Amino acid sequence: MVLEKGQEAPDFEAESSKGRIKLSSLRGKKVVLYFYPKAFTPGCTRELQRFTELYEEFKKNNSEVIGVSVDSLNTQKKFSEKYNSTFPLISDKEKQIVNTYGVINEKGTSAQRITFIIDENGKIIEVLKNLKKAEEHADKALEIVKSN
Repeated sequence: MVLEKGQEAPDFEAESSKGRIKLSSLRGKKVVLYFYPKAFTPGCTRELQRFTELYEEFKKNNSEVIGVSVDSLNTQKKFSEKYNSTFPLISDKEKQIVNTYGVINEKGTSAQRITFIIDENGKIIEVLKNLKKAEEHADKALEIVKSN
């Protein structure tokens, strides 16, 4: 079951395209934790590009962006490099994070496209899902970050 607004964001530590990341080490900042199905697919590419375009705005608003999929670390690095992403993309090959956050798809093969906005204290303040376009996740997340 997908975690909900008001719940504590479960901590994790994982390898990413930018090195090892521990969610709790980002306390004091808002975190936009977005899950996506598969690197290099059209929707996921547009989503990454939009988050990349808006990344400086997120940073100005005391926020960090982290992308997560079940792709390999090598794939995450290539995806990040190809689209000049400056924020980390986590490889959750073992599906621990996607299962903890309840975002694994029905087949159990990949993540659903769901974005969690986490406040400075580690509490989920919003969950974005079922948006019409993948790239809307970045715009909506920035709107929420700015208003909280």
